[in-house]
Amino acid sequence: MELSGYRELWRTHGVITLLASSLLARLPMLATLVPVAFLAKDAGGSFRWAGLVAGAYSVGMAIAGPLWSRTADRRGPRGVLLVTGMAWSVALALLAALPSGLYRLMPLLTLLAGALVPPVMQTLRASWPRVVEGPALRTAYSVDATAQELLFMVGPMLGATAVSVASPRLGVLLAALMSAVFIWWYALRQPEPLARDAEGPPPLTARQLLWHRHRLPLILAFGLWVMAFNGISLGIVAFADEHGERLIAGVMEAVWAFGSLVGGAVAGALPGRRTSYLWRRAALVAAGMLLCVFATWSPLSLGVALTLSGLTLAPAIGALYERLGALTPDTVRTEVFGWMGSAAMGGAAIGAALSGAVVESFGVRYVWLLAAGCAAVSLVLLLRIPSQHQPEPALPAGGLLGETA
Repeated sequence: MELSGYRELWRTHGVITLLASSLLARLPMLATLVPVAFLAKDAGGSFRWAGLVAGAYSVGMAIAGPLWSRTADRRGPRGVLLVTGMAWSVALALLAALPSGLYRLMPLLTLLAGALVPPVMQTLRASWPRVVEGPALRTAYSVDATAQELLFMVGPMLGATAVSVASPRLGVLLAALMSAVFIWWYALRQPEPLARDAEGPPPLTARQLLWHRHRLPLILAFGLWVMAFNGISLGIVAFADEHGERLIAGVMEAVWAFGSLVGGAVAGALPGRRTSYLWRRAALVAAGMLLCVFATWSPLSLGVALTLSGLTLAPAIGALYERLGALTPDTVRTEVFGWMGSAAMGGAAIGAALSGAVVESFGVRYVWLLAAGCAAVSLVLLLRIPSQHQPEPALPAGGLLGETA
């Protein structure tokens, strides 16, 4: 293990401010979730209503995410981020100011808010190949995935604190204010888009972009991973409920995220001289989830297993980001990460629904078996993905599954 990738990354002009501004821009997106859920529950009187409101938000994100990403590729990310960032802040403020008597309008407002979520993650992941190269690029994607785990720990906690100290309305307003400031700062840090050749080939259509022998398996595999992650989160809640102590759920989520943080930090320091295949990291993800199946007999054993399982997550996710970016033309790179986000939203919804049925029908431990099965399917999908040091083979032009990146 060495630190050359980190040193080269930090020495590159603009990297620190780009990463810091992206983290702050993503923070209100995660800080919003808890206050919105409690705001809907207080207004509608049930968590079923809160789930409906949250579902509308996810639908808006899944539908509009690729559209905003495609626009960022065509016209540059700065304008798209500024427009959506300010509009999303206004939508959140309207939601927070909605009178309790009009609570039935909440799904419509959250659908609109979800459709206006700025493509922060997509634009960041599309920017890395234009900012860094070589070993530092691999480290950048690993740091990105690791930092995302940190946000999953801090963001919901920030939202929950605002709800506890003040009220759900104030929590939503706080997220609206943070988004207006932080997304504006992140938008101004965007690198200039590459100049387009007017006589060059037109950008890929959505069908050409997705129906590709490598990009489609990568996007589907990521959706399966998120399906597994969401299922495990529900399984952790069910495990804590079984043991009569809901605080266990927070501890389990924390140790799982901590394992991923450590794994991502180590992966970012690897020299990367050997040929690295993504399926090997996918195999470790499946093995880590399978380990948890045999560790549900006590909170301590499951905590240890979750820590070990977490070690595999950020390295695999970072490697998938790198492969998807490398196998996608620069003219549509933001869009492809937008489609990956839509696959994640779909996987999250399906994973929660399936895991709830598994818990009720078979028991908590089988949630991890379901997650391991999802990870195993993703492993099969990733077997033919080229390694990080292996160029994609040239293929005849014309066929969509044979269309080269």
